[in-house]
Amino acid sequence: MSKITFIGAGSTVFAKNVLGDCMATPALQGFELALYDIDSRRLSDSENMLLNLKRSSGSTCEIKAYTDRKEALRGAKYVINAIQVGGYDPCTITDFEIPKKYGLRQTIADTVGIGGIFRNLRTIPVMLDFAADIREVCPDALFMNYTNPMAVLTNVMNTYGGVRTVGLCHSVQVCVPHLFEHLGIEQEGLQAKIAGINHMAWLLEVTKDGKDLYPEIKRRAAEKQKEPHNDMVRYEIMQKFGYYNTESSEHTAEYHPYFIKRNYPELIDRFQIPLDEYPRRCVEQIERWEHMREEMVNNRNLEHERSHEYASYIIEAIETNIPYKIGGNVMNTGLITNLPREACVEVPCLVDRSGIQPTFIGDLPPQLAALNRTNINTQLLTIEAAITRKKEHIYHAAMLDPHTAAELSMDDIVNMCNELIAAHGKWLPEYH
Repeated sequence: MSKITFIGAGSTVFAKNVLGDCMATPALQGFELALYDIDSRRLSDSENMLLNLKRSSGSTCEIKAYTDRKEALRGAKYVINAIQVGGYDPCTITDFEIPKKYGLRQTIADTVGIGGIFRNLRTIPVMLDFAADIREVCPDALFMNYTNPMAVLTNVMNTYGGVRTVGLCHSVQVCVPHLFEHLGIEQEGLQAKIAGINHMAWLLEVTKDGKDLYPEIKRRAAEKQKEPHNDMVRYEIMQKFGYYNTESSEHTAEYHPYFIKRNYPELIDRFQIPLDEYPRRCVEQIERWEHMREEMVNNRNLEHERSHEYASYIIEAIETNIPYKIGGNVMNTGLITNLPREACVEVPCLVDRSGIQPTFIGDLPPQLAALNRTNINTQLLTIEAAITRKKEHIYHAAMLDPHTAAELSMDDIVNMCNELIAAHGKWLPEYH
């Protein structure tokens, strides 16, 4: 029996989407769906939810929960990762509140920036533990990473973990539909090309019947900018740099030095930037789960329609050899020629029985590559810090972050990092 292992299976809603998709896929019937999580209650919730879904759907997949991670992984052909190390309390709170003391405000803080750096530092050691188990008990498995910070963690698993890894993110899938729906442009028959880095990939071209749609996109976007809306940051980046990027405006605002600035507080209102957005979402999700739990976990008539998540489509393409195209996060083996080779990039990939096959992009427009490199700098220094366990590289990563550097002095950055290191305590390994 082939095996799909889901690490972080206590994310019950996401497990329903991803593993429910597998259960709804004819080619994946008979697979064992192995569930693992360190939270026994959430693990049990997800097991019960999937058993109900199995009954109601008639799937022949086997659902099995494990309390031993290595046994959950043993013999797996595919591994899906959706963990969050440290959770909302205490780690997310720490990532927001300490920088706030220094005057550094954030929106999501899960990719780059000071929050992204420390999320990486507490997650990388856990991921490398996964990698050691995978090399021992399922060395040929394909590791599909959904955990943020996507670029760094996918890079680490490939470069230092010795595990065949692809990073999967929703932002490429929803980029064009979101943009066209907001602008009121018909979406049928489009051809689009997206590439860059995770959360800062670029809609490089979008055409219909060979006609470039960018002039009309920019015309309509300029009209939209006359009134407040929730995508103002991305439209501003498109107007100034020429191209639309994949991740939402609340994310994008903190990837650049232009939007969240103490000396220009009017920018927050002008660009509709939701400060402290991620903690707010966490609180809402925790409250919502208490209401959803009974309906989802103990509903014997639970139903599921296959979602747009990539995982089941990737597995189906490999198992059937019927090609499928994804936007994947992979190592830059010369794929984007004006970004560093040691970076993780997000490019179109073909999937079939041969696995994940990234496509060659060539040079990005120079201004886009330059923007990407500002984030890659922090990503690579964060990896250096995690691998060497040297504090100086944590400081370097933070000092090179565009938003952090635009707001704080070098001394304040070092002091803030030291305070964050101390506050994380057991969530971080020892740095020297």
